[in-house]
Order: sequence, then structure tokens, then C-alpha cells
Amino acid sequence: MHSTLLANERDPEIRFDTKKQIAAFTSQICEVIVGKTEAVKLAVACLLARGHLLIEDIPGVGKTTLSQALARSLGLVFQRIQFTSDLLPADILGNSIFDRNEQRFVFHQGPLFSQVVLIDEVNRATAKTQSALLEAMEEHQISADGVTYELPRPFFVIATQNPQYQVGTFPLPESQLDRFLMRIELGVPDRASERAMLLGMDRREMLKELNPVFGAETLLEIQAKVRTIHTSSALLDYLQDLLDASRQRHRSGLSPRAGLALLH
Repeated sequence: MHSTLLANERDPEIRFDTKKQIAAFTSQICEVIVGKTEAVKLAVACLLARGHLLIEDIPGVGKTTLSQALARSLGLVFQRIQFTSDLLPADILGNSIFDRNEQRFVFHQGPLFSQVVLIDEVNRATAKTQSALLEAMEEHQISADGVTYELPRPFFVIATQNPQYQVGTFPLPESQLDRFLMRIELGVPDRASERAMLLGMDRREMLKELNPVFGAETLLEIQAKVRTIHTSSALLDYLQDLLDASRQRHRSGLSPRAGLALLH
């Protein structure tokens, strides 16, 4: 780690180019998601930190549009999975189907085998289907029929969640909530931003015109650079104070995994 840090300090162009790329990436998404700069920055930070994002809000505020803008701005493979109460784990992971020509079962990958996966209304599925995501989100792999399959890299899950007071929702288990680095809200836009949306280009047309700012390889390089950032003792003290405070005020509080996710 230290050798990498020193190399970055000797070559300021590395840090400058990275900041420039991230700024251009964020700016392009903000052109589509109007008036939500802070939420966009948090979503980008979550992606760069190799975390997963949970967006809790009412329908129609741009959750799906944000997910699509992130994927299109990086040229990543995008899949949207609509969670429902009758969805089965195999519907998202994949199925083994018997091939008559080869006389054996062949695994057919499900929609989870993508680089950016939008799970719409995650809390409308049963706990059994929700739990099928745990291995994928933590290990970037899935197991089926005794065989382990690696997921594409980068791998970023964005899940949307309806407020729990709405009918037909199931609470997310704590084990799954622990896999999300961030939970954010978009909210309705302010009056000026909403006017700009009403007078501007259709969001779907804007998404079609988005071009990749950089690609998957560059994203992986930036994610690797993020993990080399030096953490001071003062920041570590603050992080541990935050973890301790959460455990004193809540029944379970933040887990050690949450601490590691915040650190990196």
C-alpha cells in the first residue's frame, strides 16, 4: 500500500486524471438527474468504493433513471430485475436445463450475471428470494447445483425499496441490509429543477444519447486506487467511535463488515 501511495505522490497526473474522469462522469449523470447532485455524488462514491446501493423512496422520483445513467455513462452491461412476491431464486440466479444433444444439464445464467444490476422493489419479494442475493453481493459469485460461478467485474447492485408502510412489502433481513454500503433517498425535485425537467428533453431520450465517459477497465483501476488511500489514526478513531455509538443506540448497530466497508 505504501509503495503505491508514494508512486501516486510522485506522479500527480495520476490523481489529476482520476479526479477529472470522476468529475466528468458525475456531471453527465447530473444532466439527467436534475437537482439531485448530492444523491448522485453518493451513488458514484458507493460505486467507486465497490459497495452496493439501496434507494428507498416513492415511485416516480428517478431511481431507475439514475441506475441506467450510471451504467450507460460507463458502457457497462445493465439488467433490471423486477422483484415480485412470486419470484424464485432461480429466476435471478439461473437454471440448469437438460441438454438433449449433450446428454447433460447445462447451467443458463440468470439476469444477475451483469455488471450493473437494478433490483426494482426489492422488498416485494419473499425472504427466500432476497437471501439469494447474499452470496452474490458479498463474494461476487453464486453457487448453483454444487458449482460456483464468478460474476462479471465490476459488479454493482442498486436496489430500490418502497417505504415499508406501502401494501405488499416485506422487510429486508438485517443480513441483506448489511451488504449495502449506502441507503439514500432521492425525494421530489425542488420547483426550479422540476420546471427544468418539464421543459427539457424526455429522460428516456437523454439516456439513449449518453456516451461512456470511461469504461469498465478504467473503473476497476479507479476502484483499486480508492483502496490505496491512506487512513490517518484520527480518522480510524472517528470510525470506531461511530461504530461504538451505533451499537449503544440501536439493538444491533453497525457490524465489523460495515466498518470495513466504510473504511474502504
